Amino acid sequence: MNEAEYRARGNWNELKGKIKKSYADLTEDDLTYQEGQQDEWLGKLQQKTGKAKGDLKRWIDSL
Repeated sequence: MNEAEYRARGNWNELKGKIKKSYADLTEDDLTYQEGQQDEWLGKLQQKTGKAKGDLKRWIDSL
């Protein structure tokens, strides 16, 4: 699921809060997703969190 889907469900801000709680060094810019830029966005999160892309997707989906 991508940010647009989370936004459609109305819980993106709640999800961002949970992500920031787990990774305090992530900024609002790190969590800003632009349509069509999922790979770049996940790459930025990978660098900051040290998690693999698949692990990040599963972790975000589990929140």
